[in-house]
Amino acid sequence: MEKHNHDHQKHHHHEHGSETKKSHSSGHQTNNKSDHQHGHHDHHAMMIEDFKKRFWISLVLTVPILALSHMIQQLLGFELTFFGDQYVLFGLSTIVFFYGGWPFLKGLWDELKDKNPGMMTLIAVAITVAYVYSSAVVFGLEGMDFFWELVTLIVIMLLGHWIEMKSVMGASRALELLVQMMPSEAHLVQGDQIKDIKVDELKTEDIILIKANEKIPADGTVVEGESHLDESMLTGESKPVKKSKGDQVIGGSVNGSQSIKVKVSKTGKESYLNKVITLVEEAQKAKSKTQNLANVAARWLTFIAIGAGTITLVAWIILGKPLDFALERMVTVMVISCPHALGLAIPLVVAISTAVSASKGLLIRNRTAFENARKITAMVFDKTGTLTEGKFGVSRYESLTDDIDKEELLAFAASLEQQSEHPIAQGIVKVAKEAGLTLKKVENFESLTAKGIQGKIDGQNWKVVSPGYLKENNINIPEQAGSDAAETIVFVLLEEKLIGFIALSDQIREESPKAIETLREKGMKLYMATGDNEKTAKAVSDKLGLDGYYGEVLPHQKVEIIKKLQKEGHFVAMTGDGVNDAPALAQANVGIAVGSGTDVAAETADIILVNSNPKDIANLVLFGRATYNKMIQNLAWATGYNAIALPLATGFIPGLVISPAIGAVFMSLSTVIVAINAQLLKRKMIS
Repeated sequence: MEKHNHDHQKHHHHEHGSETKKSHSSGHQTNNKSDHQHGHHDHHAMMIEDFKKRFWISLVLTVPILALSHMIQQLLGFELTFFGDQYVLFGLSTIVFFYGGWPFLKGLWDELKDKNPGMMTLIAVAITVAYVYSSAVVFGLEGMDFFWELVTLIVIMLLGHWIEMKSVMGASRALELLVQMMPSEAHLVQGDQIKDIKVDELKTEDIILIKANEKIPADGTVVEGESHLDESMLTGESKPVKKSKGDQVIGGSVNGSQSIKVKVSKTGKESYLNKVITLVEEAQKAKSKTQNLANVAARWLTFIAIGAGTITLVAWIILGKPLDFALERMVTVMVISCPHALGLAIPLVVAISTAVSASKGLLIRNRTAFENARKITAMVFDKTGTLTEGKFGVSRYESLTDDIDKEELLAFAASLEQQSEHPIAQGIVKVAKEAGLTLKKVENFESLTAKGIQGKIDGQNWKVVSPGYLKENNINIPEQAGSDAAETIVFVLLEEKLIGFIALSDQIREESPKAIETLREKGMKLYMATGDNEKTAKAVSDKLGLDGYYGEVLPHQKVEIIKKLQKEGHFVAMTGDGVNDAPALAQANVGIAVGSGTDVAAETADIILVNSNPKDIANLVLFGRATYNKMIQNLAWATGYNAIALPLATGFIPGLVISPAIGAVFMSLSTVIVAINAQLLKRKMIS
């Protein structure tokens, strides 16, 4: 369980590459997908606007409909009649039915096509039955119309859907953002000339120039120059990786402070980033279309409504009652089966939990996944930037001489290092400045290629060097500088005498141990999967006491790890922040992105931790449970009224036939109770 065999990894990577080639047909196609994704996002915003517009127009028309309904007049004790009032009522209700009810009628068609009846089916069946029957009453059938029921149901359901869609963020833009990670232009080298061309026009064997701090536009090999590349968002390796002639570079990684020339080896569909795009796409397609709670309840209520309605009709006809009586009872049963409160029961809880969660730094993008947070049994963490800071920090520093204390040693080292662009140098300078140390003037600064740096401070010769320099010059490495942790150690020399050392590593976030402990108390298995090296992975895993770790893993292997745990019966959450985590975030039952990472990871995830704080992951599980309980309570209220009202509506219980007016009072009460109960969630979450 602990880690992958390295040879197996290579073999696996090769296999994956060949599969990907087969499944992809053109690099251009990806951009089309991106456009499609973008279109989908705009479509979501348009749908929210559409629901809002339909809600307000339907609400305005509902006022005269209620005023013209005889039952509402009886209930409120007033009378409003004029010649043709029933036809005006019919006309206004027809507009609300077709205009306000359209999303539900269309939804019915979509759900039936998918053989997956849910909320839309339930609403559409209820409003259609009410409309057809009430229209028949206007044109001669004996009975009482249900227009007021029809329009209030449509208005409340439109409100519920609008609230819900507004509170849950739009469709995933992961693929679009992945494509954006590639720069749009490349500097093509043609003899002595440099020409800017579109990345799409690059061909293999082209030589391109990458300037300092630019993104690499394609996979390739360095042919000239050397630089440190930041690949952390792609591979998860926390240290910037030194690249010189002959080394491979990955498109999408960021160049350091030196310019390099690269020979293009893979473009478009063959590139590493595009393979990641394919993985994300496959995982998103395969992610189960789990129905959320309200839809499951609605599906059962649909079956109950149709079943109970049919039985009521047939039974009264068999018992010899006239058709109009049997029809009225059937319609009453079917309309009552669709609780108005259900339309608000869940959306209100979702809107409140989403708002409260956001104020606590949790952005919920996928409601079903949030509801399912309570089921998590295994959590896989990315290391860099999730459990750790993702930055090179000084972990310890020691002076080996009595003449200079450790703070002075750090000040001298930082004085030298402020001349350097190297990530190690930046880490040392940062900690010295934070400690308020005064940096000194350096003369004759010189970089010792691949060994370190040197310079004169106050007329004395100082060096900050690698362990390799000590070995070459037969200087013994002191015992204190030995470490089994994944530290990088540099040594400080004064006039060729070793006087101290500074150790740097990717620091574990201070909140990580407590978060791990809280999740373990919830009975979860905790693993770490990282692109970082084996030694670093083991050090972090041991320090945090995880159940297992995987080092040096590639994006498709992270997906395999998630799948393996899912096959073992685990409900898996993945937490990560980089492009290399995106496919695994999509594959996991619950994908959690930490906000300090890339947009790509955030857009692939179901939930985003804005503050990148691991303790928020523990809060998320508790939030998920509280929200789920509140939803269950609301469903019980919403459907409980129906459970009592439905048998009474059939008319089978002698002397206990519910009048539509009493039904209306109960229905309103049920909706109010659900709304108040949803508000109580705020108190629960803030505490």
